[in-house]
Amino acid sequence: MELVKVSDEGPIRIVSLNNPAKGNAISKPMAEQLQRAMQEFEQRADLRVAIITAEGTRAFTFGADVSDPPELWRAIPTVGFKPLKPVICAVEGWCVGGGIVLAMMCDLMVCGASAKFYYPEAKLGLTGGMIAGLVSRIPHKIAMEIALLCRTIDAQRAERVGLVNEVVPEGEALAKAKEWATDLLGMAPMVLGEIKRMVTEEIIPRGPSEQMAIHGQRMAAIRNSEDFKEGVAAFREKRPPNFDGR
Repeated sequence: MELVKVSDEGPIRIVSLNNPAKGNAISKPMAEQLQRAMQEFEQRADLRVAIITAEGTRAFTFGADVSDPPELWRAIPTVGFKPLKPVICAVEGWCVGGGIVLAMMCDLMVCGASAKFYYPEAKLGLTGGMIAGLVSRIPHKIAMEIALLCRTIDAQRAERVGLVNEVVPEGEALAKAKEWATDLLGMAPMVLGEIKRMVTEEIIPRGPSEQMAIHGQRMAAIRNSEDFKEGVAAFREKRPPNFDGR
């Protein structure tokens, strides 16, 4: 099953979580597919704006799929992929657990009027820790209410506290996101990229879990490198290594 649908409308990439029967719960393969789609967006010069959304109006996502737990960091903007291009999140229905982390890390967010945001980790007895980054994106006390009291936040309150930019009638979130994407196409890409770089790399602090995930990726890249293979081969063959930085 294609767990992530990708469509390009000119320079706009639309990436949709696609398992509505399971509330678009993020499984291991879904996280990997989302990461690949967004990494390709990052690399392609002809694509300038991305929209992350989901199929159906029941749920943007119910969070991590406990039957097939993902490496959730792969699906998170600024962690699993780092495009210096605008990323918009369009939310309909329930946005639960890791879905809040995914959405809050996007540059802009629009939601349908029936959207609800719920973070239940404190009731489950397990956390990945990335929710801590919410305190740098909305007022501290509201972020702690969501994370510690596991209170459900409806669309209207989410807009009031700055978690979302705009609430639209149910079913119209993607259409509004496309409007914003079209507006962004009229902006200077280098300016957008530099503003985003300064915000994400120099202004908004990274939480410990976010830093750990980024560090883990860097170490994995070294472990999987051609240089490491060459170093092991050279050691076994008792010869000087010939590294080429790959």
